[in-house]
Amino acid sequence: MLSHTLSKLLIFLLLVSAAANSLRAEEYLVFYLGGQSNMDGYGFVDQLPDDYRSGVPAVQIFHGNTSPDKKPVDGRGVWATLEPGHGVGFKSDGKQNNLSKRFGVELSFAELISESLPRKKIAIIKYSRGGTSIHQPAAGGFGCWEPDFEQGDGNGKGINQYDHFLATVRGAMASRDIDGDGEDDKLNPAGILWMQGESDAAHSTEVADAYEANLKRLLDLIRAALHTDDLPVVIGRISDSGNDKKDGRVWDWGDRVRKAQADFVTKDGYAALVTTTDDYGYSDPWHYDTAGYLDLGRQFAEKMLGLINR
Repeated sequence: MLSHTLSKLLIFLLLVSAAANSLRAEEYLVFYLGGQSNMDGYGFVDQLPDDYRSGVPAVQIFHGNTSPDKKPVDGRGVWATLEPGHGVGFKSDGKQNNLSKRFGVELSFAELISESLPRKKIAIIKYSRGGTSIHQPAAGGFGCWEPDFEQGDGNGKGINQYDHFLATVRGAMASRDIDGDGEDDKLNPAGILWMQGESDAAHSTEVADAYEANLKRLLDLIRAALHTDDLPVVIGRISDSGNDKKDGRVWDWGDRVRKAQADFVTKDGYAALVTTTDDYGYSDPWHYDTAGYLDLGRQFAEKMLGLINR
């Protein structure tokens, strides 16, 4: 009888301890950043204003290592304080991050979100890959986000960008203490930023016309992976530099994809569209300049705050 009583007491104490740990857990709002190269980020770190040089110390980021299609799932990363260098060229081996000389929207987005929600802790999960399409025929050698992709051999068969995204999210969400303070952290998905569509706008009329349906399906699956059906989504509208040597149009079917993006946002009910991309300068025919990425991050934050607070 005594042994049975002690067992019950031990179970009770364990439950109390678990509840206490849960109450102590720090809660983070988590935002996923995905897409292709203008989400990777081509802003130059050495051109950043002084107030961005030290990053955003209050925000944590898990940046998944980019990988091509038909390769075993990767998504390696490690939680770290957000600082410049999470642009194109960033790499992680799952133990340490190797920062690049470029940055994307994450800096200005994180700064404005954290300033606007001072009582909330903010975290970012980022996985994107330059040149990637949603539609498989438009992928070229860069990769696609089509979940039913079946190409490849061996351990890489059927593996594409959606799979690498899932691996990134699994790795990020499995971490119990993302800020290294010795206490458990609770990660609550709060929103999605999506900057992509240029590759689908460069292939054919058929691919561009399928973009709205493909975007909806993909974002529904990303929401499902983050366990929130109506998770707010902010889409960055693609734009054209006009620097194509043949006819001035870099994205021949860009208008169709832009319309598809707008139509998705109108029908979704939990989405918003950033349209200021038309005003940005370019560092090359495909990518915005440093000032553009800083503004794009702020626009993403303003639209996301509008969705969260409505």
